[in-house]
Amino acid sequence: MTALVACTGAEKKDPAALVDEGPLLLDPAVEPEPTPMETLPVASAVLLRGATVMTANGVTHTPGWVRLRDGKIHSLGAGAGPEVEANERVVEAQGKFVTPGLIDTHSHLGVYASPGVWAHSDGNEMTSPITSGVRAEDAVWPQDPGIERAVKGGVTTMQVLPGSGNLMGGRGVILKLHPFREARAMRFPGAKDTLKMACGENPKRVYGRDKGSMPMSRMGSIYLMRQKWADARRYKLKWDQWRKKPYELKEGKKVPINPPERDLTLETMAGVLAGDILAQIHCYRADEMLMQLRLAREFGWKVRSFHHAVEAYKIRDVLAAEGVSVSTWADWWGFKIEAWDAVEQNLALLQEAGARAIVHTDSPEGIQRMNQEAAKGLAAGREAGIGLTEDQALRWITANPAWALGIDEKVGTLEVGKHADVVVWDAHPFSVYTHAEKVFVDGHLRFDRQAPPRKPWSDFEVTK
Repeated sequence: MTALVACTGAEKKDPAALVDEGPLLLDPAVEPEPTPMETLPVASAVLLRGATVMTANGVTHTPGWVRLRDGKIHSLGAGAGPEVEANERVVEAQGKFVTPGLIDTHSHLGVYASPGVWAHSDGNEMTSPITSGVRAEDAVWPQDPGIERAVKGGVTTMQVLPGSGNLMGGRGVILKLHPFREARAMRFPGAKDTLKMACGENPKRVYGRDKGSMPMSRMGSIYLMRQKWADARRYKLKWDQWRKKPYELKEGKKVPINPPERDLTLETMAGVLAGDILAQIHCYRADEMLMQLRLAREFGWKVRSFHHAVEAYKIRDVLAAEGVSVSTWADWWGFKIEAWDAVEQNLALLQEAGARAIVHTDSPEGIQRMNQEAAKGLAAGREAGIGLTEDQALRWITANPAWALGIDEKVGTLEVGKHADVVVWDAHPFSVYTHAEKVFVDGHLRFDRQAPPRKPWSDFEVTK
């Protein structure tokens, strides 16, 4: 009898609870993420000991040790290190240096892949100045030889961005550098998407000069941006209102209300307005950076990082107060008018002002030598009398880019519980003679300079 009651009770349903859930599944917020094709095996336990451990969080252990276990930093400290545990690999690193894995906030690897032919040119959808709905992830080619070469330079995470031909070029994607078969599997777990935008010369050259269409001027650029942000705000409001009441009651039954029609261009921008997508803006001139900050305040979104930003030193106080990071070069400038008014002390001046300075590369060659780029910025600042520490310069290629990408709680410094993204250098990382000797990504040894050569990640890599 008890079972019968239980069964009959289960069959009774409140009529008001009956609803066709189909329309609710049209909400992009509930779309399931595709399952990655690749799954990481459990990483072996590793003890690195005897090295100078540069944590990038203000502490350097000389000597020090780091223990990696289950893909995370298990423990670390100063001195000779703990006793070796069973099934633990020991890396004797006396005279060497250990740092967090390097992070590049601005790469086009995979979307402008090598060999550098037109067939591999997938970074700019230059058919409209506003293409925020396209995604770099959909074009990343994991067979790009530059990806493994970046790992050999100590890079463990990178942001792959669309190019700067459009005012809004599309979504960027943050990748962990594993030798997987598709970009989806390389996505940094839990990382937000980003939106690549561009100021200045590039969009008005592509559309105004080359196509005779808007934007032909910076006036036109801001007009188009402002109009699209207004459209995106209305679009977001419609979805917010629908999510509060996705159905109505009719004769005691829930009847679904059809959601607004999806617009992938506005959906990305609405994600920026909601804080779910991080704004990354290609912008050289100081006045244009200030314009973007005004536009962000006008529509209620935040700039996460300005990219290239060779004139950032002119407004370093504003950038520090706004909490905006600056992804720039150590000494790359002068290749067009808006890139002319640069100083080699840009990084150092930003650091001195309290802004988040970042070394990025925007280059398949530069990404192989990020440590040297940081060293150049450090040297330029010190020559100008700006007191900089090695820890601060190391943060330009580790902790600060992690913040710009919204992943600083997981990577960027050597701290217990963070991902085991670690580089062992054969000498001081700021020496031009130094090489990355071992590179761990999530605890997996992805590069070992001392090991016999292995099959390249890419079938297109040229080997000796």
